[in-house]
Order: sequence, then structure tokens, then C-alpha cells
Amino acid sequence: MAVIETSIQINASKDKVWDIVSDIDNEPKFWKGTKEIRNISKEMGIFKREITIAFRDQKCLQEVRLHPKERVETIFTKGIIEGTKIINLSHQDGKTRLDTIWDIKLSGMMSMFTGMIKNHIKSGTEQALQNIKEEAER
Repeated sequence: MAVIETSIQINASKDKVWDIVSDIDNEPKFWKGTKEIRNISKEMGIFKREITIAFRDQKCLQEVRLHPKERVETIFTKGIIEGTKIINLSHQDGKTRLDTIWDIKLSGMMSMFTGMIKNHIKSGTEQALQNIKEEAER
């Protein structure tokens, strides 16, 4: 498994940052690795969806759980990626801290390339957090 951790301080309220990160249908605006989202269902606070990722236009199934104003938990349930992406929000010195933790691997024969994509995902996540910061600080 590849564990990827990134953080950013945002000069905006936790509420404002939450409004951005919890709008999961708007994810491709900030996360360039996500090209497209197709919602399948929403049951008991769990969003099931299919996403198309930038890596060879692969499709992945996900379950997303929103923990209001605290965390967005994404579980990759089927496709080339296995594992989780967790976005945590916390209030710190009048600012909002946004932490993202990936714990993933590529599935099947692609698993041997997990280490190679780690830096790519880290870079994409850093860019996504910067995009979120810029939006929240407007």
C-alpha cells in the first residue's frame, strides 16, 4: 500500500472550506486526477458513484461518506485503485487546516506500479489542496 499525506493551512472559516470539500459533485474542478463523476445512489448518507480518473481514463467505483464539518471519507470499492482517501478538517489558530491521507494500491497486475504513482498522486493532491485554498480565500 502507498500512504500519501498532505496538508495545507487555509485563511478561511471551517464552514467555508467544508462547503467546498463536501460538494463532491464538484470534485473535478479541484482534483485534476478526477475527470468525471457519475452518481449511482445515495443511501443512509453513503454516496455510491463511478468516477473516471485521468490515469488511462480508468473507471473506479467509490463510496463516499460525509462527516459534517470534519471529514470526507472515500473508499475505492472497485477498479484500478483499492483503498481510501480521507480529507480531514480542523480549526487551528483562526484558520482551517486541511489534511488528506491516501492509503491505496493499484489492483491486479498493476499493483507493481503502486510506488511509481505515489509521487504523481502526492503532487496532484498538493495541487488540489492549493486549488481549494485559493477558492476558500476569495
